[in-house]
Amino acid sequence: MKTDIANKIMNGTFGTVWVNNEKWQDIKAFEAKATAEYEDVNVQGVLGKGRKYIGFEGAGSITTHKVYSRGAKIIGDAFKTGIMPDIKIISKLDDPAAFGAERVVYYGVTFDEITLSKFEGKTPGEEELPFKFVDFEFKDLV
Repeated sequence: MKTDIANKIMNGTFGTVWVNNEKWQDIKAFEAKATAEYEDVNVQGVLGKGRKYIGFEGAGSITTHKVYSRGAKIIGDAFKTGIMPDIKIISKLDDPAAFGAERVVYYGVTFDEITLSKFEGKTPGEEELPFKFVDFEFKDLV
């Protein structure tokens, strides 16, 4: 029986994010999920409602410490001109005490909003950038 499993739990402190191949050093938190989409299907002779998988929606959020104007630099002009940039995100969680690293690439990324201004007295600043993605690929799994 393994007794050292607690030491193998991955620690988010070792998470890294790249946006268009630029490593962001100011990451506070990152999350991305793929949510299944189904169409309800009625099947003759079956009283329960069936479900047909028709795809997924990818969504996530990057939270940064407010060091740079991340949102403004990436999509500020795009929101005003209507010309959206091609964006790719790579996330990596690589805790040296764990069994290995987990790396995922997100393609067709579009950001949903940018915070134009936000601050609060005696509070470190942060910026949240919610996004959606079209596709993903696991590059490394634990």
